[in-house]
Amino acid sequence: MSPRMAKALINGLLIGGAVIALFPLLWMLSVSFMQPGEASSLPPPLLPAHATLGNYRELFVHAGMGTYLLNSLLVSTGITVLSLTFNLMAGYAFAKLHFAGRERLFQGLIGALVIPAQVAMLPLFLLLKYIGLVNSYAGVIVPGMATVFGIFLVRQYARGIPDELMEAARIDGAGEWRIFLQIVMPLLKPIMVTLAIFSFLAAWNDFMWPLIVLTGQEHYTLPIGLASLAREHSQDSELMMAGSVVTVLPVLVLFLAMQRYYLEGLLLGSVKG
Repeated sequence: MSPRMAKALINGLLIGGAVIALFPLLWMLSVSFMQPGEASSLPPPLLPAHATLGNYRELFVHAGMGTYLLNSLLVSTGITVLSLTFNLMAGYAFAKLHFAGRERLFQGLIGALVIPAQVAMLPLFLLLKYIGLVNSYAGVIVPGMATVFGIFLVRQYARGIPDELMEAARIDGAGEWRIFLQIVMPLLKPIMVTLAIFSFLAAWNDFMWPLIVLTGQEHYTLPIGLASLAREHSQDSELMMAGSVVTVLPVLVLFLAMQRYYLEGLLLGSVKG
């Protein structure tokens, strides 16, 4: 096989795979603009006969989707900001600061990765109930303030920062906070973007933990609100598809816009140290 034919074959396979992967998303978008009951006909239509925004109007006017959207933005932004703050500080400390038990503590954190998250949900829920954070945004945000994966990612990247930079700053009289804020933080920007995207996507798509902690419908996030909507409108495929578009579209646009920085940070963090 000639190189040109091999290239054409590979490109054809990649395009075919992309079409297969994108088709459900495109059909979901198309159905969201269909008239009620139109998607249930046989065979299912690919495009709406008469496009309408009625499904989206129903979501935001009567189904409370606007509230769920704002709740998801609040929770995801809060988790992202706090996760960045604590993961950056902890990752830098494990990478560059010397303190008793540093390596054993880090090994213990890495060992915690093999424990399923579901195992910790019951004791964590009881703890939050004891301190009065059940059915509140804080109950969802506080457990996401730091993650083992985030600490590991920052540590691996921060190990590549030359020690001479910090030693020179200490000789000039700079304190640890000033070194961290003015020297280390600018060098951590690539991994900060990666961690911010990862944290936001994980928080936005999280279903299980908000479902456990949030008992009041006024606090529901988008995934829970969509599941609640499915129970009430299980036969209304067009409305459910519109709700799915509202849930998926923001994070899809965010990831597509920032994917270059996301992948760059992951690759840089994997080779440093």
